[in-house]
Amino acid sequence: MESVIVEVDGVTVRPAQGDSLLAAVRLAGVELPTLCHDDRLTPAGSCRTCLVRSGGDIVAACVSPAVDGAVVEVAADELRALRREAVQVIVAALPPRALDGGVDGRELARVCHEMGIAPQTAQGHGGRGRDDSHPYVHLDRDLCIACGRCVRMCNEVQGTFALTLTGRGADTVVAPGTGGPWAESDCVACGGCVDTCPTGALTEPGLPLGGPAAAERTVTTCGYCGVGCSLEVLTRDDQVAAVLPDHNGPVNRGHACVKGRFAHGFLGSPERLTRPLLRRDGRLEPVTWKEALEYIARGLRDAVAAGGPDAVAAISSARATNEENYLAQKFMRVAIGTNNIDNCSRLCHAPSSAGLIAAFGLSGGTDTFDDVETADCLLVVGANPVEAHPVVGARLLQKVLRGTRLIVADPRTVGLARYADVHLRPRPGTNVALFHGLAHTLWAEGLADEEFLRRRADGLPEFLDLLTGYPPERVEALTGVPAEDLVAAARLYGRAERPAIIYGLGVTEHLHGTDGVRALANLAILRGAVGTERGFGINPLRGQNNVQGASDMGALPDILPGYGKVTDPLARARAEHVWGAPVPTRPGMRIPEMFAAARAGTLKALWIMGEDVCATDPDGTRVAEALDACSLVVCQELFLSQTAQRAHVVLPVASWLEKDGTFVNFDRRFQRVRPALTPPGEAKTDFAIVHAMASALDVDLGCRTPAEALAECGRVAPLFAGVSHERLDREGAVAWPCPDPDGPGEAKLYKERFATPDGRAKLAACPYLPPGESPDDHYPVILVTGRRWAHYNSGGMTRRTDNLRLDGTDRLDVHPADAARYGLREGHPVTVESRRGRATLTVKLSDEMVPGQVFCAFHFPSSGVNILTSAHADTITSCPEYKVTAVRLAPVPGTAAKRSQ
Repeated sequence: MESVIVEVDGVTVRPAQGDSLLAAVRLAGVELPTLCHDDRLTPAGSCRTCLVRSGGDIVAACVSPAVDGAVVEVAADELRALRREAVQVIVAALPPRALDGGVDGRELARVCHEMGIAPQTAQGHGGRGRDDSHPYVHLDRDLCIACGRCVRMCNEVQGTFALTLTGRGADTVVAPGTGGPWAESDCVACGGCVDTCPTGALTEPGLPLGGPAAAERTVTTCGYCGVGCSLEVLTRDDQVAAVLPDHNGPVNRGHACVKGRFAHGFLGSPERLTRPLLRRDGRLEPVTWKEALEYIARGLRDAVAAGGPDAVAAISSARATNEENYLAQKFMRVAIGTNNIDNCSRLCHAPSSAGLIAAFGLSGGTDTFDDVETADCLLVVGANPVEAHPVVGARLLQKVLRGTRLIVADPRTVGLARYADVHLRPRPGTNVALFHGLAHTLWAEGLADEEFLRRRADGLPEFLDLLTGYPPERVEALTGVPAEDLVAAARLYGRAERPAIIYGLGVTEHLHGTDGVRALANLAILRGAVGTERGFGINPLRGQNNVQGASDMGALPDILPGYGKVTDPLARARAEHVWGAPVPTRPGMRIPEMFAAARAGTLKALWIMGEDVCATDPDGTRVAEALDACSLVVCQELFLSQTAQRAHVVLPVASWLEKDGTFVNFDRRFQRVRPALTPPGEAKTDFAIVHAMASALDVDLGCRTPAEALAECGRVAPLFAGVSHERLDREGAVAWPCPDPDGPGEAKLYKERFATPDGRAKLAACPYLPPGESPDDHYPVILVTGRRWAHYNSGGMTRRTDNLRLDGTDRLDVHPADAARYGLREGHPVTVESRRGRATLTVKLSDEMVPGQVFCAFHFPSSGVNILTSAHADTITSCPEYKVTAVRLAPVPGTAAKRSQ
């Protein structure tokens, strides 16, 4: 970037062209008060506390551009006096407590301390009152200086537009835009307004007055969704005081969401497990670690003696670190002698892995999110990042508000769909037909990159033959998407200079989810928008914090660390050389196969690490039957979940805030996880527990520390050989592939060749096939399940925090026409029945839905939502079809509304 030359009090600096005088002054080593300014926000220049002289004029440095040759005065007594006077005017109207803490106080108090402005200057009497209705954001109106930073943060970073300035003159104060209490507003509790407030008008409970300087500070990576936000954890006396977004975070850039920032209350829940539990006479009772481990060791030996190593299986965790997943899969292969290891990516993004490998060669998104964000056209499919990945959703929304074109394909009008240039609403289960319809138009209108296809792709003739069957009119009949909308979307994507595709579980969680990923990848290949500068490929939004990493580490039945196949002699030989033990040659069981084998009596022992399978897996009744059939079920958990309640041994574990290791986020970045707290009671990390179980079997797994485990993984998997704890501590984040400790990670894939055997991308001619079940006269409505903004997965953590005050019930979103048809009323209970079971939810009328479709989350296991979902699963990966369940609705007796005539 070009720079300009500016002289600041005799010091020559070179700010970038387009920077402000404030940036130039800072380069000269001078700090100015900036009470209305935050570097993340559009400058306002309203507080007049950063006054400088430039070109003979006195100007606000934050809003004045640094032009080449500018001469700037800062230190002159006249300017110091003007800045001091501006601050004094602001302070005079505030009550004395505004300056509490002095140098250790809020930004305003620190500025006054530095300027020598005495607390007596604050002479306001207050009386405007407080709003403490919200669990995480408290408003003290008497401390508001109407700087507007909170409003701009909500608008420009979060994109919720929940706040406004109300009143006139000296009575101007921030308020929720909807009026009424803060807790009833549109606020999504990202905390950005608190983070930017310079006076303490907006605060959060527990945040030390002096911020990070007033407490111990640990930088770690969020353990909720797969965005990978970097967080600063502030602790005092081994308790979390507050969690703040890291302003240097490579993905979140000083932003966070309600879960990462505020949902840490579960740590101190009285329900937290702190001692091992062993089932005796039908009851779980506290025991010593020695007793629990000896029982597990006997049970594992008995299972192997009865049915061989394949009588034992393990479900690892996408919530655990890379090092813990690596150790778990090594335990199963070395200590037990089986490939029966899987993780919960089976339930969400296994089709991503299979589809992306088939199309391009590697199991990961093709581009870094920083690149995706520079696209001029976004195609967002089957994802609601505004709620499920809020920091990503906020960044995407800001790009759209600034002119990036947007196509959304989703049955519901939620999140980004409200801002879309074209919103495609396909019937659930018809994705493949939709994507082929888009491809048909791309080719028919000459929008494909034929040179790229010749040089770098295979399968075009077969694919074009398939596309003849998917003209817009037929696709409309299959999907319900109007042909003109389909064509408009294809033209937007096809004519863009730098298009990007982002997708979520609405693509993968289907009977033909892998076909959906491949059909979507076809679009990027047709456009030549993958591995080139003409676009940013196709990128999955991962659901859990380490769902990418758990698979990267080889916690899969057919895959070794780094995606070497267990059937590949070379991959096995590499692992065997490092481990000093043979690796089984036959792929192990996937999660659904484990449950089936348990019910059949051939699986004897099941070890579950951090997954509440009874609450989250489909057809929950059958899952419970599988657990009950096992002679040994070991569960590692934070709380006594539904799954833990059926276990023979329950082991208390550390949370993500109590662990050392790494996660891999949705765009393949390794990032450090550091312990901010000590695990409570006798709880141990999953890493320590795996070692303890191995020792109980007289097996030495090596890898004494997480750092050693990642280093060993790099010897097994060349993709990760260049990644280490030491490097991450130094550099912050490294993307894989990274085979060289001295070389950069490969953030953008396939720039020279694809990772397929012949180096070429593969178009997929996969025909559209219908979903596993369809509505009929008995079950006329399609149920789709997903996530909401305040909770995470089965809610085991978030339901034990004040997030429950923000979203306290499991509800069913129903279109008003369906509510009238089935006699349902807002806020009243409704019975939802499928071919497998029945659940009771609360009705929420919503125009976001299409008549004939309903939506609910799965954050409240007591509702029994996953009793409804079917065992239909992706034909290639066994990922469940959560997005298409045929149900019928009925009011709970005594609550029926008058039916429309």
